Amino acid sequence: MRRRHLLTAAPALAAALVLSACTPGPDAAPTAPSTAPAAIDAAALLAPFDLTGRDGRELVDHLETLGGDDRPSELMASVRTDHLLLTTDAGEATLPLPADLFYVSVAPFAETTHECFYHSLTTCQGELVDTPVTLTVTDGDGTVVHTAETRTGANGFVGTWLPRGTTGTLSVTTEDGRTGQVNLGTSDDDPTCVTTLRVA
Repeated sequence: MRRRHLLTAAPALAAALVLSACTPGPDAAPTAPSTAPAAIDAAALLAPFDLTGRDGRELVDHLETLGGDDRPSELMASVRTDHLLLTTDAGEATLPLPADLFYVSVAPFAETTHECFYHSLTTCQGELVDTPVTLTVTDGDGTVVHTAETRTGANGFVGTWLPRGTTGTLSVTTEDGRTGQVNLGTSDDDPTCVTTLRVA
């Protein structure tokens, strides 16, 4: 199930506007007519950022660890269901992602969140930065597909690679015992960005 509504506690509504800059869903209406970026070679596009020599999965994992000024501000890196979409002023390129895996990144929140569908590795920012969490993914039969004790990054997100075609739930528990759960899917029409998981 797609969860694409803005969720935020009323007192923090203004702050929620800051925690955004993520990528909308595939059917979002464009804000204005635009010319499609020129398609260029991925290596040429990434060279100015010293990011060449990585495949799609490696680049996702690397960029996910960055936050603030460490992120290349002139590069947009949007995680789609089967490829990484890279965009700069010079043009656009793609890198394939593993055919049998699906990348999903979750930003658990306590008070403030934002709308997101495709995770942007260079602009998305969540509320709970550098927070220890336990992440658990359970399929529809109740089988634990993935569990990890980890922590959110400087961007407030924690990402994981899951088997493609999974339907179930994603739960997050913080070190101080707050917990939350949302429905999760890893098919072509599912989001790579989860910002609807509130811990309480």
